[in-house]
Amino acid sequence: MTAAARRIDTTPVEAFVVTAVCFGWAIWTSLSTVLAGYPDVGGFSDGGALSIVVTEFICAAIALVLLYLRRYDVASLVPEVTLRDTLLGLALMFLANWAGALAIDPFYAGHAEQPIERMAQATTVSAPMILVMSFVNGTFEEVFLLGFLQRGLQAHGTSIALGVTLLVRVLYHLYQGPLGALSVLAFGLVQGLWYARSRRLWSPVFSHVMCDIVAFLAITHR
Repeated sequence: MTAAARRIDTTPVEAFVVTAVCFGWAIWTSLSTVLAGYPDVGGFSDGGALSIVVTEFICAAIALVLLYLRRYDVASLVPEVTLRDTLLGLALMFLANWAGALAIDPFYAGHAEQPIERMAQATTVSAPMILVMSFVNGTFEEVFLLGFLQRGLQAHGTSIALGVTLLVRVLYHLYQGPLGALSVLAFGLVQGLWYARSRRLWSPVFSHVMCDIVAFLAITHR
């Protein structure tokens, strides 16, 4: 089986299965939190962060095996790291964060405390684990959301590909509360539009990684 025989498109069923493998657990947990009325679930700890890292490694391995057996070009999901894309990733980080802040600004004044704010107050994760979790989580999410799902559905049109990707992204971030989910939507829109135009994966991956690092360091050093 040669690389030339492999593909990067995906069928709706294949997209659903891989998305369920990679994000089903997070979507279920997020929806359960919403239905339970956003109970106080505590913040991130080293143990919790390690659990996320291990889970994402396992989910990625299962998804990649399934895709390989489906004659998918798994190697195409590996981001090409270049200095140019790294610098563009930093610019994208600021742009995406700005978009997220702009989206929630009209609703922020006088808002009730959001679940993500309570989680931030209870977060005690260490700096080394922040780096590990940020690199793994940022890479995992963008590779499977943009590199697999959005790119794979592109044949159905950019609007559908981007819309499905945004829906998945927001669903597993609903635990953050309404404003958190809205911010994630704006962040994901910028990431998705950038990728749709550039077709370069490392910039949004690095943007996500750096966003996580900055956010967690700000929380733990407040």
